[in-house]
Amino acid sequence: MRTFLLIAAGATLLSACQAAQNVLTEQEKADGWELLFDGKTMTGWRDYNGDSLTGPWTVNKGAIKAEGGGSDANGYIVTTQKYANFILQWDWKLSKAGNSGMLYHVVERPDFKVPYITGPEYQLIDDANFPEKLEEWQKCGADYAMYLPPADQKVNPAGQWNTSKIVFDNGHVEYWMNGVKTIEFEAWTDDWFARKKAGKWAEEDEYGLSDIGVICLQDHGYPAWFRNIKIKQLPKKEKAPVQLFNGKDLSGWINYGQEKWYVEDSLLVCENGPNKGYGYFATEKYYRDFDMSADFKQITNGNSGIFFRSTVKGTRVTGWQVEVAPKGHDSGGVYESYKRGWLHQTPAELETVLKEGEWNTMRILVKGNRVTTWLNGVEMTNLTDDFIGQANGRIALQIHDGGDIKVLWKNLILKELGD
Repeated sequence: MRTFLLIAAGATLLSACQAAQNVLTEQEKADGWELLFDGKTMTGWRDYNGDSLTGPWTVNKGAIKAEGGGSDANGYIVTTQKYANFILQWDWKLSKAGNSGMLYHVVERPDFKVPYITGPEYQLIDDANFPEKLEEWQKCGADYAMYLPPADQKVNPAGQWNTSKIVFDNGHVEYWMNGVKTIEFEAWTDDWFARKKAGKWAEEDEYGLSDIGVICLQDHGYPAWFRNIKIKQLPKKEKAPVQLFNGKDLSGWINYGQEKWYVEDSLLVCENGPNKGYGYFATEKYYRDFDMSADFKQITNGNSGIFFRSTVKGTRVTGWQVEVAPKGHDSGGVYESYKRGWLHQTPAELETVLKEGEWNTMRILVKGNRVTTWLNGVEMTNLTDDFIGQANGRIALQIHDGGDIKVLWKNLILKELGD
């Protein structure tokens, strides 16, 4: 009888352990944790850049399973919700020679064909059995192609479960493997940008810049399993104001196009080059929610602008512009370079607010889906737009095509906003 009771007790304990997968404790719920996988269905997940789930993913014995039918070009699934600051924890195991990954802050747009050119990746790979030679930045636990884990980190072999964690707290990043912190760094510092420019991401301008995006799992041609995927969102902290232009050089900015951007008498100057085409002068960093002011003086023509939540490739800009233009051409209005064009044009009675040939101050407040602009203290635009609310990107100054344009800029001050 005693033996029977012991066996029964053991079976009950085993059943309880199995039942504990993919659930939250009452304390975790109270602390704000949420499950990203319910253990039974793929609810909450879909294809990258898609509306539904069609990729090689199934639910297998209480785990999300990558069936191994993916490749570098496909096989990615993402959460339906975006996340900014968080603690993300999950269990995972790989098949022999397996290769997968957990990506975050992934941006979805038709011109981004794969998620890893925007979102950082916690690398998951079977180092011991992978058939090709791996660089150190490709090995398990790496912040892929950026930061390396310690050589003595403890990773269970293929077929056994591991637990990993990512902390992203307002630019402070930690990676954990099986209860031990393995990587720690600050995003968007000089060191971070130096690593980006020196490695795999040198030609991928948008890599790692977004501070919000979807979570992504990768099927890279090998079976992989994920369970107990849970996340706790952290608040966005308000930051001290920063000078986007230091009055000395062009550091912190990228010149797109052949037009001229230079410093003269502590002022930022933009003017047409020989091609007299479009040009954009964009921040290296993304800024999503902010309160920004900039002083400008139009020397000749003055057809310019301030883009926000925008990306630039060549001289093709995708985003929204607060217009800076000659009198009568809607300075302070908002123009979309996607499809819709003007979202708000300046009322005729406000065109006199612009002071031609003198210094003007443009203020732009962007928070969520709301955009408000002021020119010389006068409100010019106040709009809400869900499409804008979904976006993220750079600040970019424009020089229009056509020639005979010269504009001076100073006091570009930006304050990032908290929750």
